[in-house]
Parts: sequence; C-alpha cells; structure tokens
Amino acid sequence: MSRFHEIKHRVATTFQRHVGNPLLSRLPNQAILETTGRRSGLARQTPIGGSRVGREFWIVSEFGEKSQYVRNIQADPRVRVRLKGQWHTGTAHLLPDDDPRARLKALPRFNSAAVQAIGTNLLTIRVDLDD
Repeated sequence: MSRFHEIKHRVATTFQRHVGNPLLSRLPNQAILETTGRRSGLARQTPIGGSRVGREFWIVSEFGEKSQYVRNIQADPRVRVRLKGQWHTGTAHLLPDDDPRARLKALPRFNSAAVQAIGTNLLTIRVDLDD
C-alpha cells in the first residue's frame, strides 16, 4: 500500500471509529453488520451500506482485508445483519473476483460514492441470509 493510501486509511478509519460509526449506529434504519471479534470473541457492530436482494445482502468494503470486520469474517463467517430494525443471521462470503466498482452501482448511491471516494482496496462481500 502506498504511503498516501496508508494515511488515507488511517484518517478514514479514525474518523469512522470515533465519529461516523457512533452516530450512524443510532439511526433506526441504518444497516448494521455484526461480526464476532477474532481475538476477543465479542460481538462487533459496524454500520454499513449495502442492499438486500432476495436472501442475499451485498456490501463493498472500502479497505478490503484491512477492514476489521473483514478480518473478523475471515476468522468466523457467521454474522448478523440489522435491516430496517430487524436482525437476520447469515454467512458472509468474501468475493475477491467480483467487480466491486460494478457492484457499487447496484448499492445505495450515497454510500457507494463514499466508498469509492475513501476506498483504497475495494472488496465485495455477500451475506447469505438464513431467513
């Protein structure tokens, strides 16, 4: 990763951790991804932008395998997703062969624009929902 991308990643994740995520988590219709912490074993919740299509929920991570929630998925792919106030269980799949820029065109516009602007290593994730 270039020095510029490293700084961009550090600034973005610090902002998300301390400002963006705490605010977004309080919004009742904000989608939330819950993973299990790979070291702590505790539930970790991350506000996300994505879209449900049938029994699948699609996300694009802006920092790919550097995202903490992606690292958690690698350790344990069982997740929960809160959609419109309802929790759904499922299994997350990292899709490095999917075209994340094309995928973003099918996801919510505002979030997709932010992911493209901030992202340095886009990665598509599909959650197969149990219900």
